[in-house]
Amino acid sequence: MNVNPLLQIKALGQNVWLDYIQRNMLINGEVARMIEKDGLAGITSNPAIFEKAISEHHDYDEAITLLTRRGMPPKEIYEALALEDVARAAELFRPLYDESNGHEGFVSLEVSPHLAYDTEQTISEAERLWTALNRPNILIKVPATQAGLPAITHLLAAGININVTILFSLERYRQVVDAFLAGLEIRVAQHKPVDHITSVASFFLSRIDVLVDKRLDELDRITDYKSAGALRGKAAIACARLAYQHYQQWIKDKRWQSLSSHGARTQRLLWASTGTKDPIYSDTKYVEPLIAKDTINTMPLQTLIAYRDHGQPALRIELELDEARSLPEKLYQIGIDLEAVSEQLEVEGVQKFAVPFDKLLERLSQW
Repeated sequence: MNVNPLLQIKALGQNVWLDYIQRNMLINGEVARMIEKDGLAGITSNPAIFEKAISEHHDYDEAITLLTRRGMPPKEIYEALALEDVARAAELFRPLYDESNGHEGFVSLEVSPHLAYDTEQTISEAERLWTALNRPNILIKVPATQAGLPAITHLLAAGININVTILFSLERYRQVVDAFLAGLEIRVAQHKPVDHITSVASFFLSRIDVLVDKRLDELDRITDYKSAGALRGKAAIACARLAYQHYQQWIKDKRWQSLSSHGARTQRLLWASTGTKDPIYSDTKYVEPLIAKDTINTMPLQTLIAYRDHGQPALRIELELDEARSLPEKLYQIGIDLEAVSEQLEVEGVQKFAVPFDKLLERLSQW
């Protein structure tokens, strides 16, 4: 009997989360079956996911009609629907959360993408959502923008679980780790417990390759850099491998060891945007190379199904490290600066959530 590759990933120390949420899946037992059969350990959501779920399915029609008749404005309707789904998902995962002593079983909900550049409003909305859900296995998603970093510190210091999102670069990841450590240090200084606080850093992958590959293809066509094509599809995995190397470094640092002595939990790396966007690549491209202990891979449903079918789990994240370390310089030499790439992706990332969010609100306003 073949062992489910998703269960093998779990045995290797990595959690698999679903990067999708839809009401009917929560009600009809599909998510419960995935928890049991696939070892599913969490769910992430965002405004784009909710726009897709609400627009493409009729699961929400009755609730939207009822809330509309009550005179509720579109943003409040969206929030009511999202809170209900996230709360229902959190209840499904609660037994896993309890059994794993708070290591697994998390569900994420994102603050409005329009707050990505507003520290105070991000804090206010995150606190409000956390209070409304009132469950220990919730993660509030906060973007890793410059304005988001102090919000992350403040919210962790307040004891709120945080999923840091829209993260594209190693340098910004270093800043995210610092914001995480600072938040826990504030709690320790205030003699408050830190052993129950969970945070993950969501490093977005496929979008890096989409942008870098586009530039490589342009160079291949119009310049003498005929070897540029050989670098296609390598940037995202290299960034992830380097991020994991940094993770291994900071958890050995005295600063972290001091927090660990108070029972603090590490901020795990989470591989996000793991659906393959270029059809020439494997449909498990952003899963196979990045299995590692104490990490998470949040997969779109299609990617999860593909991995269940033909995944080949093994610990590969520390393979080809020399290539990963040399890649940024190789790209820079031909005019591609990964830091500049990450800055562009951050701006686009906020927009990729804001646009569907606004589209959904417009749809709700016309109900």
